[in-house]
Amino acid sequence: MELRQLRYFLAVAEELNFGRAAERLLIAGPSLSQQIKTLERDLGVRLFDRDRRSVSLTPAGTALLPYTRSLLEGADDLQRRARRLGGSEPVRLGYVNWLPADLTARTSAVAQLHIDAWVAPSHTQAARVADGSLDLAVCWVRNEDLERHGLRARLIGADRLYAVTTGSDPGDVGAQDTVVLLDDDTTSWSSWNVYVERLAHDTGARTVRISDGGVTGPAFFDHVRRGRRPVVNSPKGQTTPLPPDLVQRPVIAPKVYWTWSLVWRRSEVRAAVLAVVDTLTEGVGDLGIHAPDAWLPDGDPYKQ
Repeated sequence: MELRQLRYFLAVAEELNFGRAAERLLIAGPSLSQQIKTLERDLGVRLFDRDRRSVSLTPAGTALLPYTRSLLEGADDLQRRARRLGGSEPVRLGYVNWLPADLTARTSAVAQLHIDAWVAPSHTQAARVADGSLDLAVCWVRNEDLERHGLRARLIGADRLYAVTTGSDPGDVGAQDTVVLLDDDTTSWSSWNVYVERLAHDTGARTVRISDGGVTGPAFFDHVRRGRRPVVNSPKGQTTPLPPDLVQRPVIAPKVYWTWSLVWRRSEVRAAVLAVVDTLTEGVGDLGIHAPDAWLPDGDPYKQ
């Protein structure tokens, strides 16, 4: 049982409607329903009676509701006190190439956040959190990475990937009609290569192996110009200016997403670090990754 699940219970109890509660919580309806079922299983009681037209509290749900409110109020008070105590403690955060725009403003009240100058690939940053070189990192991880390194993760961002091609047609392109680049430099592109191989397997996209670092930057645009198919753009290239002879095209069937996680050690107990986690992930929501036509690779922590 987690506090998050109790907050979900409270929202549904107050709304008596799973759709409205899901909108209030900024999560997908099926995910909310599953979390309530998990909570009911953990508590050993049914909390709601529901059918296609109505939702109502069971006697057990009604009895537990005031205790849930009291517990959550106590947890919120504890968190506020911890944040005040932890506001002067330094927290080290590493990243790959993306950070929330309001990072400093959101964390200034709870910790002295130090952004690590070493910008490194996802697998490297996750390993640095595990060995204590960093307290937190924003990176791409799989469930097996979290298990291997003893980490926890929360969704903090997501990029919907697009394809780049020559010409002027900005129309949609099916994933099976795209090319994805695999780089021989596994030191830099290990996570991307894992992602690409799964994308190709699941959608029929064609892989092309390269050795010139052309997953991003000017070399990427050269690969686009030489190819006959649109080439899927890596998240690391999202901020590179697009030359005028090339055009972006949304990838569909499915829509392809890359997730960014905020990761920290499972053994972490410092109030400042945990306060930064809560502050940066509060209200993140679904970000489109649970839409029926969205794609995430197997092993992504947020794949339903």
